[in-house]
Amino acid sequence: MNSDIPRDHQSLWQRILGLISAGVSAVRSVLEQREGMDSVTFSIAFIALSAKLAKADGTVTRDEVAMFRRIFEIPPHEEKNAARVYDLCRQDTTGFEFYARKMAGSLAHSENAQETLETVLDGLFHIAMADGDFHPGEEAFLKAVADIFRLSPEVFLRLRAQHVPGFHYPWTTLGLDRTSDLETLSRTRREFLKTNHPDMLIARGLPPEMVALADARLAAFNSAYEEALRQLAPAMRKGGRA
Repeated sequence: MNSDIPRDHQSLWQRILGLISAGVSAVRSVLEQREGMDSVTFSIAFIALSAKLAKADGTVTRDEVAMFRRIFEIPPHEEKNAARVYDLCRQDTTGFEFYARKMAGSLAHSENAQETLETVLDGLFHIAMADGDFHPGEEAFLKAVADIFRLSPEVFLRLRAQHVPGFHYPWTTLGLDRTSDLETLSRTRREFLKTNHPDMLIARGLPPEMVALADARLAAFNSAYEEALRQLAPAMRKGGRA
């Protein structure tokens, strides 16, 4: 890393690497010294959780690493820096619980903290399912993170339904009951769009590099919404509303 680059002109990856390049033990110590939540603190905590989740099933696969890179939209000229940051976090011996608590604690007094933490858990589900298999170790990891984040069991089930084949789709994904009507479905969509648009997530402090995650989250919701509409269509025709 070029130490002559002014801090204001350094990329996110250069800034993070400059903080933790002293060794794997620096990853935890850097976060212990940082107060509040900014893009660097958020990114280090998320990267550490991602790297540790990738080991939860006993093997770090290329698909999981590739998903991490997709979430952060790493430009080609930053791939080496990003890979170095990921490896330092992967080698770190601190338990994942520390990083989950750091993220939850730093966001505790932030507006829309729960929505932001739900987005983080959503990203971790993306990584867990990158290899197409949902391992019991990954499920236990994600449940523990959800508990530390104080997310409800309903949120966990909704995200699991969104990512893991075989669960009640699309209603659980939408956080609704199968008996929900069109008005409830439409209201749920409006509320989701109001709090989960990519621009809103960046405004809450998520790094712009994670906009791909926001886009994927929106696409998954829209797919479930369209499927729910298809399932409601027969009842709507029967009721004379179509």
